[in-house]
Amino acid sequence: MAQVPQSTAELAAVLQEPVDLNFDLPDPEDEGILEYDFQQLVDNAWLVCDRFDLQTEIWRGRILRVVRDREKKGGDGRGTGFLNWLKSREISKSQAYSLIELANSADTLLAEGKLSTDAIRNFSKRAFVETAKSAPEVQQLVTEAAEKGDRITRREVKQLSDEWTAMSSELLPDEVKEKASAGTMPARYLAPLVKEMEKLPEIHLKPLQEEVASNPDVDTIKQVTSDARYLAKYLDSAAQVQAIQASSLDMEMALEEALRLDCLNTAADLVKQASTLEQTVGKLYTTWKRLGSLSDRLYVDTGASTPHLRSLLSCLESLVNEVIEVPLDDTGEQIVRLKILTDSNS
Repeated sequence: MAQVPQSTAELAAVLQEPVDLNFDLPDPEDEGILEYDFQQLVDNAWLVCDRFDLQTEIWRGRILRVVRDREKKGGDGRGTGFLNWLKSREISKSQAYSLIELANSADTLLAEGKLSTDAIRNFSKRAFVETAKSAPEVQQLVTEAAEKGDRITRREVKQLSDEWTAMSSELLPDEVKEKASAGTMPARYLAPLVKEMEKLPEIHLKPLQEEVASNPDVDTIKQVTSDARYLAKYLDSAAQVQAIQASSLDMEMALEEALRLDCLNTAADLVKQASTLEQTVGKLYTTWKRLGSLSDRLYVDTGASTPHLRSLLSCLESLVNEVIEVPLDDTGEQIVRLKILTDSNS
């Protein structure tokens, strides 16, 4: 009878020998094997790798958490020891905290009794991460399926999440919920609609709800989802455009006209691009001022003994002057010139 390792040191010694994962993979050129049997064999092998990977990543996250917490208690307060530990093992900081988050999620689900240790084996790694990020109600649905022995992939998590979103939302009319409950309206079409409607103020919801209630079919759901998306983009962008806020424009009336002409998507993109342009101009001005300040400072610090630094400043004159010149292509035949004019209060 094989002796079971009694400590992590003994276990590590055992694992010095490579694990022999000798799968009986099918021959891809074997025309005698049925497609169903072929898929079953490769799916089973993939599932083993997925489970092994998930368990390993959870334990790596727990190890990293222990090292980090130890450093917090006795380190220099800047996490230098933890970062050096990661560096010696060629682990990035973002990767480390992603693993710690995974371990925290696993421990939370286990501690709350939502999931047993054995049931974790039924998850793919990505499915487990998605479950950990889901709403508590979705976690309950997923873990119940895992406890029953169902294989859980990201597709199952998304399906259960969509179903819960559709059935629990108060934004969807009863006519649509009834069709979803009966299975005649796939939840995957309703979840995106709910997410877009959640971004809208109540005043804009009623027309959308009336539309899907009167025509509770897939094509209508898709169209209303698109309308809700553009409407949210329109309202969000319009609130950020200073040129609009400083005017007496009635945005609601402009919206009604866009809806009447069926050009809401164009209007939404228009105000979105206007918002982007204003933000870009603000960032351009700030960068231009900073560049000019640095240029002036370097000019004061240089002289005849630093001809190359002076040449650098000369090269950048086209960017620090009142008129900025930037070529649009490598040939220099197309040049954009921007003249920055500010009022006396700037």
